[in-house]
Amino acid sequence: MKFKDRNRRHKNKQELRGVKQKVGRKFAGPGTKDDGNKRVVGVLKKTPQGWNLLSTNRRDKGEYTVHAKTNFELNEGHLAVAEVASNQRYGAKSCKIIEVLGDANAPRAVSLIAIAANDIPHGFDRDAVREAEAAQPVTLDGRTDMRSIPLITIDGEDARDFDDAVFAEADGDNGWHLVVAIADVSHYVKSGSALDISAYARGNSVYFPDRVVPMLPEALSNELCSLKPHVERACMAAHMWLNSKGEMVRWQFVRGVMKSHARLTYEQAQRAIDGNPDATIAPLVDKVIKPLYAAFKCLLQARLERGTLELDLPERKVEIDKDGQVRAIKVRDRFDSHKLIEEFMICANVAAAAQLEGKGGICIYRVHDKPSELKLMALREFLDSIGISLVPAKQIHSRFLTQILDQHAGGPHAQVINEVMLRSQAQAIYSPDNIGHFGLALGQYAHFTSPIRRYADLVVHRALIRACKLGDDGLPDADIPRLEEIAEHISGTERRAVTAERDATDRYIALFMVDRVGTVFPARISGVARFGLFARLDETGADGIIPIHTLPQDYYVHDEKRQALVGKKSRRVYALAQPVMVRLEQADRLTGGMSFTIIEGDEDKKDKPSPHSGGRPTTKTDVVDSPRSKKPIGRGKRDKNRKPKR
Repeated sequence: MKFKDRNRRHKNKQELRGVKQKVGRKFAGPGTKDDGNKRVVGVLKKTPQGWNLLSTNRRDKGEYTVHAKTNFELNEGHLAVAEVASNQRYGAKSCKIIEVLGDANAPRAVSLIAIAANDIPHGFDRDAVREAEAAQPVTLDGRTDMRSIPLITIDGEDARDFDDAVFAEADGDNGWHLVVAIADVSHYVKSGSALDISAYARGNSVYFPDRVVPMLPEALSNELCSLKPHVERACMAAHMWLNSKGEMVRWQFVRGVMKSHARLTYEQAQRAIDGNPDATIAPLVDKVIKPLYAAFKCLLQARLERGTLELDLPERKVEIDKDGQVRAIKVRDRFDSHKLIEEFMICANVAAAAQLEGKGGICIYRVHDKPSELKLMALREFLDSIGISLVPAKQIHSRFLTQILDQHAGGPHAQVINEVMLRSQAQAIYSPDNIGHFGLALGQYAHFTSPIRRYADLVVHRALIRACKLGDDGLPDADIPRLEEIAEHISGTERRAVTAERDATDRYIALFMVDRVGTVFPARISGVARFGLFARLDETGADGIIPIHTLPQDYYVHDEKRQALVGKKSRRVYALAQPVMVRLEQADRLTGGMSFTIIEGDEDKKDKPSPHSGGRPTTKTDVVDSPRSKKPIGRGKRDKNRKPKR
């Protein structure tokens, strides 16, 4: 297939269609059953007429009447999952209870809502559990002995599984030999087995602040396939050799037996390289830690040379106490130790894709297309509004976007430029057709490093075993014609997981904010729409809506080009990234929704320039004549003296 045809094909796949699973079902996405019938998760409410179900979905508010006949014991205030009746008439909404989850006020009910609402498989059948519990440690028979290599794992303090270990040593003049060892999940999860069918249905693990829904049973994910320190484990390892410029010149894949020499956190590793090692890590600094960081600097140089997209977007972290209550909302710290592991994993993923492409291209790639022309047009218009020019679409490369980010890092528009640039990107997906990875500026890329939690990586492991003749349990012939189907399915389950994780985080943040309703917070406008604004609090990163009818009395025009609402009379401007003071009006722990109102200061914003207008005042002509703003005008509080339009 020609490159242009493949490129066009991926651009047209904005929504992944459902595909048949090995278990004979279709993946229908969040909020639906496998047969396409809609599901709703809600809170049970007793009425004189019977039971109602109050939806917890912000996009599907309202009550459903519960069918009188049910086999479940119903209790006021409990969570339930229901199937929506398909023969509804005259606006009536009815449903049938299919599962009761428990008390909606229970501390850990938040993640249960996300699991049920997004139809995340969360129970293993007996056959899968039996296979996992029957698994045994491997021997050296037919495997490379890697136990003497001082491999270490570096993960977050709250990591639940350890599936990758790293090592580096100098090789010749300024070159490096890297080893990335990954748990050999394919040894335990055979194609077509009960474990395999279950893993395929999940597609990936799903992580919540208070729990994880694993792709594999704990007997594997937390034991035999977890690279715990000082324990022998089966592994698939990538040996990679770099030149002085950080370019990979050769590689080799082996199946081995390894022993992790230490389990470190990102904080520990960073303190060690900064000269403050603790007693555990001190003996490893010279022989293990310093070579890792030196090799990382070499890889970083290569990354800078090829020009990857370097977005700077803080990640929210929800801290849960032992009772399941939200203790704090923080921004995750980011150290060079995080980047080190990322670069080593990227290197191994590139080696895996290159190895398989050289052996006939039997691979599921991780691909990331260029931004579409429509999204580039929107990005260009926004950048133009703040005086930044963008290269023509035909010349677009991730390095040009990163140059813009670097030039404005630390400036007043830095955060919004990062966010708008993120929105302009295509979605990364899995595919057997390689179109490269735009964001990483790589021509070939596959996921190899996390087979415990991603089915894509398990397929890549099997393909490597087949291509490199590392055993008789490689990718079977029957799976090769199904690679496109598999890729589409796991792309869908990944989106399902991302949605569930985001929904749970939003609900936990809303729960944290419930007791702070009425409080005034500093915030920034994070989105602009015809119906209002979105704001993000500086303190917690909490997001909420500012409905247009709550804005100061005026008649507001939505200027899409500048991403702003502009008062027709007062000339007030509310633009993306603009700092504002807001009062929290509502926080709904069940839906995760929050609403704010803007608190006006003593100074009137009238006749002030938009922060995205390049320093010049926004005029009536600017707004009305904008080619992207010729739509009906939005409305704030109604002007009683205004005559209706005819």
